[in-house]
Amino acid sequence: MNQNHQTISVAILRHARLALCAFVSIALMSMSLAEELPSELKGDWSLDLDSGLPAWMRVVEEDGQPQVYMRLYIGPTGPYKAEQVDGRLKFEIRRNPKKKNGQTSITKVDIRLKDGKLDGTLERRLADGTSQRDAFTGKKVPPMPASAPDLSKVRFGHPISLFNGKDLTGWRTHESDKTNGWSVIDGMLVNTTTKTDFSPTGSYANLRTEAEFEDFWLHIEFLVEEARNSGIYLRGMYEAQVVDRDSPMQGIQGVGAIFGAIAPSVNAGNPGGQWQTYDLTLVDRHITVVLNGVKVIDNQPIDGPTAGAIHTNAAAPGPIYLQGDHTTVSYRDIYLAPVMSKQ
Repeated sequence: MNQNHQTISVAILRHARLALCAFVSIALMSMSLAEELPSELKGDWSLDLDSGLPAWMRVVEEDGQPQVYMRLYIGPTGPYKAEQVDGRLKFEIRRNPKKKNGQTSITKVDIRLKDGKLDGTLERRLADGTSQRDAFTGKKVPPMPASAPDLSKVRFGHPISLFNGKDLTGWRTHESDKTNGWSVIDGMLVNTTTKTDFSPTGSYANLRTEAEFEDFWLHIEFLVEEARNSGIYLRGMYEAQVVDRDSPMQGIQGVGAIFGAIAPSVNAGNPGGQWQTYDLTLVDRHITVVLNGVKVIDNQPIDGPTAGAIHTNAAAPGPIYLQGDHTTVSYRDIYLAPVMSKQ
């Protein structure tokens, strides 16, 4: 290589190094100028939508990027990658219907934290091409307790009967626009519907207690036929699954489970058509499940509201809530003992 070629090569390398340094400097500057996710925004939020749809959200930061978990009633939780623009956090929820030739529905979410208060909007573009707008605010949910409660120190009050075996005193349907299939038959609380499949919602009404509760022990007995299902929501937030032992729903969706959240250690269910018993202890967002006399979940944390929850604030009391928009089911012997102290 002659001297001229060497000079040219050195010049090219010098320019390449300068260009690389400039690129790195710009990248570092962009990173330093990126908006920092406010610490007050991180964590769990109970959302209050104008439409009344129950909703819950969790904001976290992973690898320096914001991610959001959000559930709108029975929908999935994500996570969804979000971007922060001008102090607002934005992301999209896309849902693909199972039907053939179905179009994707898109929900654009825009949230902000101003003066310590959360507000946002949902812009839904539905599969049929129509759009809906839903504004919301939010309440911050306190973090999960650092450790499980010592149940040996918990003191419960005297058990109270939630069902008198005669009528629906103390109970009301949750939806006024749905068919009421609930009645009292031979001392049992019975929901009679025409539904036979396992789809998540239906035309029949769910049932809830008038009273709302904090932490408690709940005893409740249920009967479902083979391939039928319902659910018992604690404080309107956490669903204890109601199916038979041979149901197509097993494990984290089976009998003894906190639906979609905690699987039972064993399948202690009875066959369809036989009575089954739940003893459910909820303290400090930790659940103990005894199914038919067998402890299948032992003082485990429930990370957030399960699908179908009607309450999403873990710091607030809620009702006992029974799924009626599923299939025919019977309940009896419903007793609740509130937690009086934890020391």
